[in-house]
Amino acid sequence: MKPKNICSIGLLFFVMSYVLFSQGALNLQKPIDFAHWLNLIGAVLLFSFNFVFPKNTLNTLASFITALGVIAHIGLCTIDIIFWSFGNNEIQSEALREHLSNTPSILYPFVIVGPSLLFVGLSIHALNFIKTEPIKVIMVLIGSIVIGLSFFLFKNGIFMLLGCILFALGLVLLVYRNEKINEQKI
Repeated sequence: MKPKNICSIGLLFFVMSYVLFSQGALNLQKPIDFAHWLNLIGAVLLFSFNFVFPKNTLNTLASFITALGVIAHIGLCTIDIIFWSFGNNEIQSEALREHLSNTPSILYPFVIVGPSLLFVGLSIHALNFIKTEPIKVIMVLIGSIVIGLSFFLFKNGIFMLLGCILFALGLVLLVYRNEKINEQKI
């Protein structure tokens, strides 16, 4: 399968996970935590973006940051799946929340800073096209910012979903725009 198709599938899984996140009540999902499993698989597939954009200094930086973001997303999803496994047991959930809050070596790389690196890395990848495809790049950048603001400040799942859709749409348009240019060169 082509890396571009893997990127698209990853974005589809990511958007589907955000649809579930926007509905809340994740601990009611049965038999598994579909939202976080879709997010986990999507994030891993998004690693393929490191192989579809032009190879240059910006790509090298973006690839490194994207890889760190994928790793952090794996950790975050694992933590969230553990939270899901507690169901309605608030005592266990609160004990884990407190433990994470008191463990900076887990909290910062896997909860606060790390997962954002996936969006930062993919946004940097998009910057390769700022001169030729500014609207698509702006879609990615605004989507990324909306996701961050809605998660950290507003705690609003609908805005997070809308940001994810804008982010994913911009990236898909950039990926397949690049394919059309390569076909014209042949």
